[in-house]
Amino acid sequence: MSQALKIWNTLTNKPAGKWTFSKMLCLKAPYFSSISPIFDELKPNYCELHIKKQRAVLNHIGTVHAIAMCNMAELAGGTMTEVSVPNTHRWIPKGMTVEYLKKASTDLTAVATPANPDFVWNEGSEYLVRVEVKDTAQDVVFRAIITMWVSAKKQGLK
Repeated sequence: MSQALKIWNTLTNKPAGKWTFSKMLCLKAPYFSSISPIFDELKPNYCELHIKKQRAVLNHIGTVHAIAMCNMAELAGGTMTEVSVPNTHRWIPKGMTVEYLKKASTDLTAVATPANPDFVWNEGSEYLVRVEVKDTAQDVVFRAIITMWVSAKKQGLK
């Protein structure tokens, strides 16, 4: 089990546990703090987080900025991958294809899942992560496929 999942499992049922986990993750990867994410659920093959529609994430027309949604997708997809890969493997984002489907004019929720739930972890391969971002009406406003490069850790790496 990954360190991130251990921390999530420890904190999630405590008062302000999800908020604490979210802040801790943003300390590890500071750029994500720009969207003030809060994780809602995290387990192997699934990650859900949300952001508030607030001034810091808005564009010039008052909707959630496209890059804020890209940040949501990368954070959800990366965290889902982190808790899904075996401890014998490592991962890094390789690319992301996105679709902006509708103006994002409310708070948003991102859900990341593997594109292929039956993926076989091997020496080195591409692992595709599907991310959907929905508004408060449950309309999909953004969709992404993130290509992660997953490979076996070299001996001696943790």
